[in-house]
Amino acid sequence: MKTLLDLRPEYIKSKLGATSKICLIGLHPIIKALRDEKVMVMACNIRIVHAIPGIMKAAEESDAIVGFELAKTEGGLDGGYTGMTPQMFVDTILGYAERYDFTKPFFIHADHTTVKDTSDKAFESARQLNQAQLAAGYTSFAIDASFNELDDNIRITTALAKPISDMGIGLEVEVGEIKTVGSEGEVTTVEEAHKFIQSLTENGVHPDLLAINNGSKHGNYLPGEEVNIDLKRTGDIYATIRPYGTCIAQHGITGTPLHLMGQFTEYGIRKGNVGTLWQNIAHEHLPADLMAEMKKWAKDNGKNIKEATKQFKAQIDSIPESYQKVIHEASRLAANEHFKAFRAVGMAGLLKKKLNLS
Repeated sequence: MKTLLDLRPEYIKSKLGATSKICLIGLHPIIKALRDEKVMVMACNIRIVHAIPGIMKAAEESDAIVGFELAKTEGGLDGGYTGMTPQMFVDTILGYAERYDFTKPFFIHADHTTVKDTSDKAFESARQLNQAQLAAGYTSFAIDASFNELDDNIRITTALAKPISDMGIGLEVEVGEIKTVGSEGEVTTVEEAHKFIQSLTENGVHPDLLAINNGSKHGNYLPGEEVNIDLKRTGDIYATIRPYGTCIAQHGITGTPLHLMGQFTEYGIRKGNVGTLWQNIAHEHLPADLMAEMKKWAKDNGKNIKEATKQFKAQIDSIPESYQKVIHEASRLAANEHFKAFRAVGMAGLLKKKLNLS
């Protein structure tokens, strides 16, 4: 009888070796099996590596499926602002999985492969990044050409996503640009979401997930800024794209009250991205002198504190073990809280049951 390990793509089996028990799978079989279940898989943007062991331990305790991801800005070919190239990121995740005997299914996701305009340069940059991520061992991809007009978004997304869709590993697309905190954006309409997914389907592209602008924001909410996620619009969009086998991906969750997150699953949201939270936890528990240096660098250079991650990566990665353990534990506690809020406890077992695996 087949097991969860049999869900691993062939290129991942080859990369890991015949004896490996690391359960690195694609996002596609997860969403396909669980699209009608009111659960949400958590995908974690890992800017500081010390959060990883805690998240893995929580997934073991909660029998949860989890994703580890970086956006193009966070971990592009140049390492982005985390200092991690695609190969470094995969090697880091797999290294921790090996070290901590991580047995639960997980995926490695290319969050926000952005194409911000219609130039050949922007397209080629995204294509080359996806190729490097695939070669490194990523098992799921998000193509984000939402900065462009809808017809251009359809055309660009089709060209980049078709090879990924054909592999059947995991595909997320986006319509309606999701803004950063402190900025406003138009909430995605039902009509544009339907046209987007219908057109991609006609072009032979079959997304597992659609990210929309439903009022969420990336990053920490500013003082006094309200969390305002339009779940009714989200549900209406889900109803129109569900016949195509597509569910909703929710971005910008950090700052959203935990008690609201379970409601997300009622509106077709099957993946939730949590990124800034792990950075906040790490920053809270880094050595005070190192954190002071990072804040000074950010202020002196007029940068967001996240931009300091690459500049201080060597120091961050080599903090004393006592500090690392505190971050591990804080991350474990937060991850378990989120698994509960996402209704994701027991998700690994549910996937086995749905697919009749041993």
